[in-house]
Amino acid sequence: QVQLVESGGGLVQAGGSLRLSCAASGRAFIRYTMGWFRQAPGKEREFVAAINWSGSSTNYADSVKGRFTISRDTAKNTMYLQMNSLKPEDTAVYYCNAGVTMSSMKPGGPWGQGTQVTVSS
Repeated sequence: QVQLVESGGGLVQAGGSLRLSCAASGRAFIRYTMGWFRQAPGKEREFVAAINWSGSSTNYADSVKGRFTISRDTAKNTMYLQMNSLKPEDTAVYYCNAGVTMSSMKPGGPWGQGTQVTVSS
């Protein structure tokens, strides 16, 4: 089973940028549609973005379209989330997930431990 470790979170001012990474263990990484989700305090975990096994197809939540970019490097077993033009409402713990269903934007298998992103106004 794949194991996931997120990194790259931090504190940034509104309008700034961060790049999150999700490192996966195991050769099975290439088989999974991968995704990012986030959970703000007092709210449910929500879909942010997903990318298929080859990187040829992506999907984004409306709230992040045009600002966030998801990508993956199969050789490095790593997925990324480039976040630009950050807003205070992007503040949340960000999680990566392996086994996302692209059409429904639902998570599938394992989760990482999460990385905190805080955007100050």
